[in-house]
Amino acid sequence: MPESGVLPFPVTDIADDEVVLRCSEHAAIADLGAVLQLCAAGRLRCSEKTRRPSAATVAAVERVLSAGEFYAGEAMASFAWPLLLQTGGLAELAGAKMVLTDRGHKALGKPAAETIRHLWRRWIAAGLIDEFSRIDNIKGQRKARALTAVKPRRGEVARALAQCCPAGEWVSIEGLFAAMRRGGYDPEVSRGTNVWKLYLDDPEHGSLGYDGHHGWAVLQGRYTLAVLFEYACTLGLFDAGYTDPDHTRVGDLPDYLEYYFQGPLSRYDGLLAVRLTPLGSYALGLTATYQPGPAPAGHSGGIELKVLNNLDVVVAGKLMPATTMLLDAFAERSADRVWTLTTVKALAAIDTGRQLGELATFLHRAEHQLPQTVTQFLTDLAGRTSRLSDHGLIRLIECADPALAVMIARDRRTSKYCWPVGDRHLAVPVEHDTDFRKAVQTLGYALPPNK
Repeated sequence: MPESGVLPFPVTDIADDEVVLRCSEHAAIADLGAVLQLCAAGRLRCSEKTRRPSAATVAAVERVLSAGEFYAGEAMASFAWPLLLQTGGLAELAGAKMVLTDRGHKALGKPAAETIRHLWRRWIAAGLIDEFSRIDNIKGQRKARALTAVKPRRGEVARALAQCCPAGEWVSIEGLFAAMRRGGYDPEVSRGTNVWKLYLDDPEHGSLGYDGHHGWAVLQGRYTLAVLFEYACTLGLFDAGYTDPDHTRVGDLPDYLEYYFQGPLSRYDGLLAVRLTPLGSYALGLTATYQPGPAPAGHSGGIELKVLNNLDVVVAGKLMPATTMLLDAFAERSADRVWTLTTVKALAAIDTGRQLGELATFLHRAEHQLPQTVTQFLTDLAGRTSRLSDHGLIRLIECADPALAVMIARDRRTSKYCWPVGDRHLAVPVEHDTDFRKAVQTLGYALPPNK
């Protein structure tokens, strides 16, 4: 869990016990597995129109976060994870329900660092939302041309983070902003007279268009905080030092607006400092390989797993949400920390789209060689799931006599669209229905309209 701590530089008007230091690297790796398991279990839903997570989904994700949310009752990591999975191609919507793609299923058995690097790069290239839209207190964003294109400024932030944050060193947000401005990194949010469309509370008196009301920290800075806090820290690229947003404002508003608008400008205003993690160096392309940093106190770097000869799976130590959800999917829970592998439960999981390799990879993490009974169990399952094939939906065509069925099945114009079933029937894949009908007509026959 996040703990109070001391940053290596003074923080004005904030007591040390009001600062939270969150080591995010190992938490993010655990959270990735948990959110993938939630998706595999069919428990995540998003708006079909905006693809943003529902309130129930945000709550479900928050419950499995290994370190909880940054702020109680404020959706940040739990809001970001469903969007990250969709952007990265690990999940897609089937109606409003999120389902894992083939890539998502494979990610369950791959090193988490590779997947997190992929998610960050995909987010920078094609994130689903404009992060600035999450700064709710700045109004007028939906007006035509009020904001600049999001992809260039998102890229500016990513490049700035890679260049302005030395690995393993705490960097204050004020120091980061200063380094960005010195280096020419400018994630410009609004340009020219369009900034007049943005305002706080009142379009006239609270407009950001007045001179001095749209300073770098107000727009570029707040946008940088949104990308950094909600996405880079969620993915474990940066450790975060933060406090209650009411206690601080990075780049304070001009005096007039500060008088006019009371309270923090955004949910991200409490971020005080960040520290680039080894996972962040890897994801940002600063290192070619990933070497994990030391796990924080109280964090288990792995699970204590025993797989017994009687097909029981026993988990000791800290029981992570991802582990619980995986075993609940493939095995019957027989005690608080014991699951029993059964063919019925495993086949049911596979029938919903889960992959046997996911279970096998997990079991091989046991502290000893798998018993012969378990390896045989996995071998038998592999055989049971490979002896049947799904060739998709077909249309069953009945012929008047066997001779006609043989002729159509063997003719070069129709044979590529069908195959015989018994003496008088032909199977036609639904995607070839139109082609089959046209080919049959060249033989002098016609099918009745589809029912």
